[in-house]
Amino acid sequence: MTETKHGTLFSQDVIATLLALAPLVNSELGGADVLASQSALRGYLDEHGWTGRRDGDEAELAAMRALRARIRVLWELLDQEEALVAEVNSLLAANRANPWLTRHPEAPYWHLHFNQTDDPLAERIGADVAMTFAELIRADELSRLKRCAAPDCDAVLIDLSRNRSRMFCDIGNCGNRIHVAAYRARKARETQAR
Repeated sequence: MTETKHGTLFSQDVIATLLALAPLVNSELGGADVLASQSALRGYLDEHGWTGRRDGDEAELAAMRALRARIRVLWELLDQEEALVAEVNSLLAANRANPWLTRHPEAPYWHLHFNQTDDPLAERIGADVAMTFAELIRADELSRLKRCAAPDCDAVLIDLSRNRSRMFCDIGNCGNRIHVAAYRARKARETQAR
């Protein structure tokens, strides 16, 4: 494990998976839909460094959409630890997680893979997600997984800040919108008070 620039203590595997999760879940909640087409999925996979087999067909896209729904359920269970653990264990079993160490040119550090590189894409990603959630549960770091604090947004976010202070997602300009609204409300109150 290494300390990140954000001050958290996670392996590079966990950080990479965490950074890929929010865009995947949010792609159904108002963000750019990374599962809208095979080319959108390819772009998402390339951007987040997912390696291994890619079929590029409708079955793979359907399997990824089903996985996205299961990942969204994990967020919904964050305040129900026993139910979350049961869902993570179910995801581990469904995706036949079988950890092994490896490294390759695009990721030269030693890291874990949880399936074989020729296993279906959704199984490989599902196992990575389940293991990442398992690691967060074991480390008592579920507070890193949040929902956007904007009242009109359901997006999810990963908070890797040192003090866990991140509140807003990246998809709806929520932080800026909330701060501008608060500023305008303050100015209106000041104007009325004069």
